[in-house]
Amino acid sequence: MNSYASFPQTPTEQGVMFQRTELNLILALYGRMVAAGEWRDYGISSLKDCAIFSVFRRTAEQPLYRIEKHPKLRNRQGEYSVIAMDGRILKRGHDLRTVLRVLDQKLIRAISD
Repeated sequence: MNSYASFPQTPTEQGVMFQRTELNLILALYGRMVAAGEWRDYGISSLKDCAIFSVFRRTAEQPLYRIEKHPKLRNRQGEYSVIAMDGRILKRGHDLRTVLRVLDQKLIRAISD
């Protein structure tokens, strides 16, 4: 018997993950917000039933926003959602690009202030 740790082999054992195209959209927004001085750190979680991209102003704080992917909600209200620090769902939908626009609007507001 080998002493190596066994790694998950099936997607259900791995948990839900963001695809490369999804991460490209999220990281493009993240880059714009970092350049504007709004965001400073992020974290990615791959859980059994969802994937979460958390955005922080400072590392030690709670996330300002969570971008979540719940594949089980794909046929209902949409698998993507943006959730604020206080737990409010700011936007939910089937298209990640459309859902992320709610955060782009906050960038426009931050620059125009």
